[in-house]
Amino acid sequence: MAESRAHSIVPFLLFLYTMSEDKKIISIDAMGGDKGPNAVLGGMNQYLYQNGEDHVFFRLFGDEKKLRKLLAKYPRVSRNCEVVHAPNVIKPTDKVMDVLRHAQDTSMYMAIKDVREGKSTAVISAGNTGILMSLSKLALKTIDGISRPAITTMLPSGAGDSRVVVLDLGANVHCDETILFDFAVLGSVYAEVVGHMPKPKLGVLNIGSEETKGNETLVHLNKILTANKDKLPYEYIGFVEGTDISAGRVQVVVTDGFTGNIVLKTVEGTARLVKRVVVENFKKSILALIGAFFLVHVFKRLKHKIDPRSYAGATFLGLRGFAVKTHGNSDALAFANSIRYTAELTKANLNGLIEERARALTAVRAELQATE
Repeated sequence: MAESRAHSIVPFLLFLYTMSEDKKIISIDAMGGDKGPNAVLGGMNQYLYQNGEDHVFFRLFGDEKKLRKLLAKYPRVSRNCEVVHAPNVIKPTDKVMDVLRHAQDTSMYMAIKDVREGKSTAVISAGNTGILMSLSKLALKTIDGISRPAITTMLPSGAGDSRVVVLDLGANVHCDETILFDFAVLGSVYAEVVGHMPKPKLGVLNIGSEETKGNETLVHLNKILTANKDKLPYEYIGFVEGTDISAGRVQVVVTDGFTGNIVLKTVEGTARLVKRVVVENFKKSILALIGAFFLVHVFKRLKHKIDPRSYAGATFLGLRGFAVKTHGNSDALAFANSIRYTAELTKANLNGLIEERARALTAVRAELQATE
């Protein structure tokens, strides 16, 4: 009886939370990812411990019995979440077409639907990327003036804490000029609002910086963007190469999802290589260990810069609601960073600015389509 009363009061508490403008409600697919709900709840706990309990409330979707048992270990999370039972789970090996018609009672789809219904401001999942993308696009729809959503995040670049926005990171394998043009709109707004980069330098990823390099799609896109430089709300710098991403020469890199995903995995692999080489060399020498002691702050900054967990969230940019994908193998730290990233996304009028920017560039887009 007491348990029933406790469960019935949760919706009332949720209502009180929504009355606060500063309190954001985030829906969580608790069953997605390789490490399952243990990593998810651990990440939620880390986030609340580091950032306080005053501005985020979670709606947790998954196996209620399993989640309530785990929540007993995390009273901080338990105070700041509502559990919504979802009887089924989408597996990492599931195919998109096999799942779409039978996803209604899965933790992933129910969490996405929560955003569509306005009960949450964003959804986070570590589940199957392709299915998360398809279900999010189906449920949330794209912003007016944008043809396709793109997976977007900021990767380490240049000196200090500099970052570079790269899109698409895997949602759209084949892209024509119009889709890439829309990615430029999405990426430039994202860089300004989330990355705090006024009028960012934007380039199109290619095999060389010369205007004649690349396939017909890239050459044509570059020609139109170059001809309309003065009309663009970002600084278009032309073609960029892979080395420019980490050099800090460009702030927004536009590419198709096939190439972008390879870039992402290469950056993550390089980060792990650097970490491995540094650790191995310290183990070989007493002098190196002594030197490391005096450079501990330098190595902390290096670790933060290159650790993939520090940019663990990527958003499906261009949808009418925020859907954030975190790594399938995310641990608690990575998931905590994904929540932090999601909370930042919901603070600004990102989608409103994207729609406004797309509308302002209608004429340039039309010129691009007319000459395809």
